[in-house]
Amino acid sequence: MDRKLRRAPDAEWVLMYRLGLSRKRIAELVRAEPATVGYHLVIARRRDPELEAAHVAAAGTKAGPSPAELARMEVIIAWIKAEGRLPRDGSEDKKERSMARWLSDRRREAAEETLDPGYRDGLAQVPGWQKNRRESEDEERWHRRLAQLAAHREEGHDWPRHKDCDSEREHTLGVWIHTQRYKHRRGDLAPDKVKLLDGAVPGWQTGRIRGRPPSR
Repeated sequence: MDRKLRRAPDAEWVLMYRLGLSRKRIAELVRAEPATVGYHLVIARRRDPELEAAHVAAAGTKAGPSPAELARMEVIIAWIKAEGRLPRDGSEDKKERSMARWLSDRRREAAEETLDPGYRDGLAQVPGWQKNRRESEDEERWHRRLAQLAAHREEGHDWPRHKDCDSEREHTLGVWIHTQRYKHRRGDLAPDKVKLLDGAVPGWQTGRIRGRPPSR
């Protein structure tokens, strides 16, 4: 058995929990597995029936963000709206890197269910803020491909092919829509994306009718 498990409950971890810290936050601070911290807390709650009430009370009485902190959030939100994207932690701009770190902290708090309501309500103005940069860029690319496919169809072209293509554009769009069909058949395509596809490019699930010559 793990050395820490034999010593359960760890007094320091129990104190942090009593002061309102979540299991995940404690695990992060002490560099332990959340399951290990949870094991200690289970034993601690059995020994002290009032521990959970103290934890809930402490977590609920934490001071919210200061006016300066809320103002910083508004600055970051305004920047995101102006730039049309989330800040990047690899940016050459120091201020952008700082904003990216700030968002990363809020994502962690949201995952731990400790995000202050003031931040939660403010960041609700930013769709997808909880996603990391790669996820955000993937989402932007998905919507861009959908718009390109809709334009392709509006120009009178048949459904793009992913093989034996006439152009690089057709190949790119063909691979993309082929992937969406494959994901949909497997049940892996999000319902909101299915709805967007149905609205923007009706008939996308069927595609070309076998044997029909491509439209020009």
